[in-house]
Amino acid sequence: MIPYPAQGHITPMMKLAKLLHARGFHVTFVNTEFNHRRMLASRGAAALDGGVPGFRFAAIPDGLPPSDADATQDIPALCRSTMTTCLPHVVALLAELNDPTSGVPPVTCVVADAIMSFAYDAARRIGVPCTALCTPSACGFVGYSHYRQLVERGLVPLKDAAQLADGYLDTVVDGARGMCDGVQLRDFPSFIRTTDRGDIMLNFIMREAERLTLPDAVILNTFDDLERPALDAMRAIFPPVYTVGPLPLHVRHVVPKGSPLDTAIGSNLWKEQGAVLRAPSCTSTTAASP
Repeated sequence: MIPYPAQGHITPMMKLAKLLHARGFHVTFVNTEFNHRRMLASRGAAALDGGVPGFRFAAIPDGLPPSDADATQDIPALCRSTMTTCLPHVVALLAELNDPTSGVPPVTCVVADAIMSFAYDAARRIGVPCTALCTPSACGFVGYSHYRQLVERGLVPLKDAAQLADGYLDTVVDGARGMCDGVQLRDFPSFIRTTDRGDIMLNFIMREAERLTLPDAVILNTFDDLERPALDAMRAIFPPVYTVGPLPLHVRHVVPKGSPLDTAIGSNLWKEQGAVLRAPSCTSTTAASP
């Protein structure tokens, strides 16, 4: 299982990993080396040492130079690097896992974040299916899927920064399948708000959204009654789409509370604060007020 290396992507992938493990799957959870070190620092070595049978961690380089271990990495640089450097490292890891001497079952499926599409290519090389996990809402991903259309229609990139505040973002976008009638430019995910056609985030998201036709299945952390129009639009374009949300609720029902799978394995990149946060007292200020 290969999440995009940011907290908001690792957390839902970890919940899915726990659900699969609870149903009998052997799981290898693949972090970047940077985030692997952060997890060691935040949770201790025991959290990543194989304390839960059938659940192991592995790490691959992210292609970026060393940086502050407690800092969030530069997202555009991280997107560019994962897109251009991670494929051979994942291929090498899959070969290692499939080695008969590895001590783990051979890989039978790759589950990757929907913006880590190099994993589809890696899965294809070893002849196993690949499933993409979309961590945004279905509505958000449908918005991403229209980026190419917005560029081709000349609506983005912006002509200049003034268009951020002059009402241009109120432009109604017709024909945006899966989105509400009267949807405006401002309603699309904000990576379109750039004046640079070469902007890494605009192009990265556009590319990854278009490559969602490549995996064997797509799963989302949502449910049909919540986002039916957006899901219908995705199902008309992409491979089989399955809703598996809400993941936190399923984990509470499936993973026994207090079990090693519940307590020994986590996804936080920062050390949890044990102290209780209390609001400052306003008594003295109130008493001193006229």
